[in-house]
Amino acid sequence: MKLYEGSKILVTGALGQIGTDLTEALRKKYGQNNVIATDIRTIENHPSVSDGIFQNLDIMETQKLIEICRNNDIGIIYHLAALLSAVGEKNPEKCRKINIDGTISILEAARLCSLRVFAPSSIAVFGPDCPSHASQSSPLNPTTVYGQTKVIGEKLAREYWEIHGVDTRGIRYPGLISYKSPPGGGTTDYAVEIFHSAINHGQYEFFVEPNTRLPMLYMDDAIRATLSLMDSPSESLGIFRSGFNVSGITFTAQELASKIEERIEGFKYSFVPDHRQKIADSWPDSIDDSISRKEWKWSPQFDLDSIIDAMFEGIENT
Repeated sequence: MKLYEGSKILVTGALGQIGTDLTEALRKKYGQNNVIATDIRTIENHPSVSDGIFQNLDIMETQKLIEICRNNDIGIIYHLAALLSAVGEKNPEKCRKINIDGTISILEAARLCSLRVFAPSSIAVFGPDCPSHASQSSPLNPTTVYGQTKVIGEKLAREYWEIHGVDTRGIRYPGLISYKSPPGGGTTDYAVEIFHSAINHGQYEFFVEPNTRLPMLYMDDAIRATLSLMDSPSESLGIFRSGFNVSGITFTAQELASKIEERIEGFKYSFVPDHRQKIADSWPDSIDDSISRKEWKWSPQFDLDSIIDAMFEGIENT
């Protein structure tokens, strides 16, 4: 498949949970040498990313970012470098610096180099005043630093689109489930950790309460949604282009535990809520993604049973 205007793709945060899968998918679609993976971390132990071009990059170094874009004929940036919710709450100043200043750095590079940008958002933009079923236009009053940085990120992306004409797009990712890379410090990490712990140790201790219900999405659906949004004509996207709601499934921690208990004889689990419970309680139970379904034909393919099948098969064959 041809790239837009013959240009190449840059991925920031390529060694993270989403970045690993997205880089692999982009290289499969556009070719290994057309996708440059970048991260502040080193590439060791990331074989799926090391198969193509990789460069170390601190997104705060805007001039270096611009040079990489200009020297490599970059046309699109997938900006995934960020601190996630649980980690961000422990270090709020660093969270603000990376998630806000880093996004500004990316948007400035995009403005100066005429680039398109995918800058993901999160369901963390919602706060306690949001209805349990969050609509696209529900209020954005998060109580977490991470959520606040994502609200600002959406506003910045919209500003650069409206004022500077930078083609920015984003998805409010729910909790993401994948076996290919470890979770990165988010509040929904239990939905990934439980599979590894159940298979390898036969037990798991949840850090949330059994009735905690949160929106989730299998990584394959998340990648497909990302590529689908970026492939959509700009004129088809409305005012929510910087943060589209996307929904997959929703389930409680207890429901997930019970499903895995059916698969692994003797599986033991317990619930010992920690500071992440308060974050989970501030988020909606489910997401209305009707705008995404209408504007760019989004539709998930994985339900809970098919996610569990894919996770068990993936972990056992890795």
